[in-house]
Amino acid sequence: MKQIQISLSLSLSLSLLLLLLPLTLSTTTPTLINVWPKPLNLTFPPLPKSTLLSPTFQIHSPNHPHLLTSSKRYTHLLLSEHHHPIIPPSINLSSTSPSLQSLTITVHNLLTPLTHAVDESYTLTVSSPSAHLTSNTPWGAIRGLETFSQLVWGDPPRIPIGVRVSDRPIFPHRGVLLDTSRNYYPVADILRTIKAMGENKLNVFHWHISDSHSFPIVLPSVPALATKGSYGEAMRYSPEDVKMIVDFAASYAIRVVPEIDMPGHTGSWAEAYPEIVTCANMFWTGPEGTAWADRLASEPGTGQLNPLHPKTYEVVRDVIHDVASLFPEKFFHAGGDEVVPGCWKTDPMVRSFVSKGGTMDELLEMFVNSTRPYIVSLNRTAVYWEDVLLDATVKVNRSTLPPETTILQTWNNGPKNTKITTSAGYRTIVSSADFYYLDCGHGGWVGNDSQYDRQTGDSGNGGSWCAPFKTWQRVYDYDITYGLTEEEAKLVLGGEVALWSEQADPTVLDARIWPRASAMAEALWSGNRDSSGKKRYADATDRLNEWRYRMVGRGVGAEPIQPLWCVTHPGMCNASQ
Repeated sequence: MKQIQISLSLSLSLSLLLLLLPLTLSTTTPTLINVWPKPLNLTFPPLPKSTLLSPTFQIHSPNHPHLLTSSKRYTHLLLSEHHHPIIPPSINLSSTSPSLQSLTITVHNLLTPLTHAVDESYTLTVSSPSAHLTSNTPWGAIRGLETFSQLVWGDPPRIPIGVRVSDRPIFPHRGVLLDTSRNYYPVADILRTIKAMGENKLNVFHWHISDSHSFPIVLPSVPALATKGSYGEAMRYSPEDVKMIVDFAASYAIRVVPEIDMPGHTGSWAEAYPEIVTCANMFWTGPEGTAWADRLASEPGTGQLNPLHPKTYEVVRDVIHDVASLFPEKFFHAGGDEVVPGCWKTDPMVRSFVSKGGTMDELLEMFVNSTRPYIVSLNRTAVYWEDVLLDATVKVNRSTLPPETTILQTWNNGPKNTKITTSAGYRTIVSSADFYYLDCGHGGWVGNDSQYDRQTGDSGNGGSWCAPFKTWQRVYDYDITYGLTEEEAKLVLGGEVALWSEQADPTVLDARIWPRASAMAEALWSGNRDSSGKKRYADATDRLNEWRYRMVGRGVGAEPIQPLWCVTHPGMCNASQ
């Protein structure tokens, strides 16, 4: 989309000094062991010791399907991971403490569903011969299991004793967007991404399923959209695939938010229903000499749903119904971005409408007014990209989008657009391209581009509209409520990093997302500042180095952020002391 524009033994490994105060009280005092994302409060006794995990270690879990699945998975991980921190922690093994036999989980509200803003808090105490994890919901217990797993290291596995963690997230919405239309990702890659998200305490997988390029999901009521609009039989997601992904995500306390982008970005729909799509399969900039304002799309892959064709709403209603049936999630992302007038104007019905005084804004309002109520009738909250309200060329009147049933997701103009949406009373998800777009900085992808034909200098932004590359530090340091009043900040649900797939597929998936998504994960879980308000990116560097190393050990191809020398010499690669 957007113009051519998944241990913290971290300080486990990074420090040899004793932690005398809670993590929340100091960012300069080296710690014995850390968890990523850093908990709000983690304390050790003055003279911490460790004990071995019993070879018969067990997790005693309440009878909850997803929590039971998670407990079995973590039991296996704890006994088999054998993580060896790059810098071994100097926590002596106790000669008097018995080995840790079990972790007992207590959940106060076992029937709490996995929904937006669900309580993810937990407390964890580790003493021998048993540890205790307490939470209000099963989803908080799953977060606590991840923390417990990161406290364990070595072969045979050991864990510090006398540890207490009290933890909860700052923001309720912490997500990763993956575009599976431009390039296809097999189910196994999606599951690995979700697994890594859970290990980073992220909780929303925003699945940008369809776009102009392909429609890869098989919907029972309109199967032709996938059979004709996908890249082929091997590149489709069946209802069984969706159920597997949703259930797997729930076992990591992750919600799967589906997005069906419309009415723009719908060229793939034309393979099955050509009559309802305007300008499909045309050259994206229009005939030679066409002004940018009259382009047919903002990137290659043209096609927009025709709001004037009755068949449009028959198909859209079937799509919304089937997607809502496949995904239990209460957020339904309906896209709404980058509608361009030029595409609609290629259609005779639209030209006639305009000739009689109709406007592009009225066309978009017609579409939104005909589809949003149906989304709401299915007990869903409609989520749209900010464009539907803020686009300079085609947008709807604010009265069309009641804030009570609408969420906006921002991606342009950084804090400015977040300010606009929240000041208008809309709950907002922040995905600023200036900070959170993971595809930026890899050059342009359109061919036959004359800007590269230079024998001196460079080609400006390298063809990447949102260059430069968004480093983990840029991601980490972003304050998503910057410039907002206290009341406006309350409307910010959280944020999402986004991987648009023009230049990404399974071969680069892990490195594109990790560990940069880890940076956002901590910033949105416990913040990017210490108790004095100072940004803690220097402290985070050494911890993220170790966490990235542990993620790789867990099968995630996260890219390195520094030379190994920096990891083995904590602090020596910082810009200042």
